[in-house]
Amino acid sequence: MINKNSTMKNYIEKAEVLIEALPYIQKFYGKTVVIKYGGSALINPEIKETLIKDIALMKLVGMKPVIVHGGGPDISGTLKKINHKSKFINGLRYTDKDTMDVAQMVLAGKVNKDLVKLLGHCGGKALGFSGIDGDLITCKKINSDVDLGYVGEITNVNTAPLKLAIEAGYIPVVASIGTDNDHKDSYNINADTCASKVAAALKAEKLLLLTDVPGVLMNPKDSSSLISTLRLHEIPKLTLDKVIQGGMLPKISCCVEAVRLGVKKSVIIDGRIPHAILLELLSEKGIGTEIF
Repeated sequence: MINKNSTMKNYIEKAEVLIEALPYIQKFYGKTVVIKYGGSALINPEIKETLIKDIALMKLVGMKPVIVHGGGPDISGTLKKINHKSKFINGLRYTDKDTMDVAQMVLAGKVNKDLVKLLGHCGGKALGFSGIDGDLITCKKINSDVDLGYVGEITNVNTAPLKLAIEAGYIPVVASIGTDNDHKDSYNINADTCASKVAAALKAEKLLLLTDVPGVLMNPKDSSSLISTLRLHEIPKLTLDKVIQGGMLPKISCCVEAVRLGVKKSVIIDGRIPHAILLELLSEKGIGTEIF
């Protein structure tokens, strides 16, 4: 026998959740939110679908999401299939000509189109771009102490193609590769850096970096020690004290640069959590480390 009181209670609880989300939906209505999509969020199919549903919902309630993605594991997997060994220097992929060809094929092809297809399946309209399309991302060979091959440093982001897509009702999905001024060579670009530059160029309300960690932790072994908010002036001391170190350093740098260039807030969140994007955007405290 169906318990009508229990069923009604469930309906009321669902309605209350929607009402609680209302002020946050209003806050971000019409605002651009750039999402760096990568890590486990790209690998785990169940997590991937929940996050894509989050992004589709963002669009449906009036936000303007823009996805920037990498695809390192897919690149490594494809290189392995053709017996081409992956090489990393200081955490960055060494990209020779063959690796760049594979990166372009995988990022602008498989990974990008899989995301576009999944967004369509979840009720969102999406358009896939690489940084090469419409001179979207212009770059030069990265200035590094060690030669990294075809790894790029962004010199310009042309927002026109993205704005046209957004105005037409689409969710832009951008693969993190670009080309030089002469359109001679393509370059692989760090996806965090790419998302930061795109967010800054669009003057986004928020930049979300999906990662495989909860955010900045006072104690890296204790997830309950999450630092929920960070102001720019607090970051140097935390870096000096080794609270921010290792792989978190470049992510923080991307967030800081985005804020300094006009993004209102940057957030590092754990992309392994189902519906992480909605939990961050539609709640008071959020679930990651917010930088402003």
